[in-house]
Amino acid sequence: MTTRYSSLLSVKKNIVQQKERGVQAANLRLQNAEHALQTSYDDLSKIESPKQGRINDFIANRLLLDSQRALIKHNEARLEYARKDLDSLKQELKIAMIEFEKFKYLDFKEKEKLLEKQRLKEAKELDEMALMGHTRKLSLEFAS
Repeated sequence: MTTRYSSLLSVKKNIVQQKERGVQAANLRLQNAEHALQTSYDDLSKIESPKQGRINDFIANRLLLDSQRALIKHNEARLEYARKDLDSLKQELKIAMIEFEKFKYLDFKEKEKLLEKQRLKEAKELDEMALMGHTRKLSLEFAS
């Protein structure tokens, strides 16, 4: 049974599904960012400082440490962005689900009204048929 809300309901359902896919993708990006940050920390811990040697080795090691720290900062920023993105997408999903439920409720109420109208119409038709049968029975009794 279609109502005036049926098409809106399907549109809202599609929007909710789209938002759910967005949240799943954001979760994946967050996991990737967490993994990249952890990898950066692991790589930093593997870098050993030279205890002796030429000054060029010390400078090269220092540059390597600085670049690894910069990569860690970048990955931390990426992780923070992924968290904020996920939070905003979750909020959008929540709003879309509320709207979907709203239209679902309106659709349900509309269907209830239509069913009630149909029941009243059927009851009225049954009453008319019973009245016609009763009138015919009475007319047959008076005729005999």
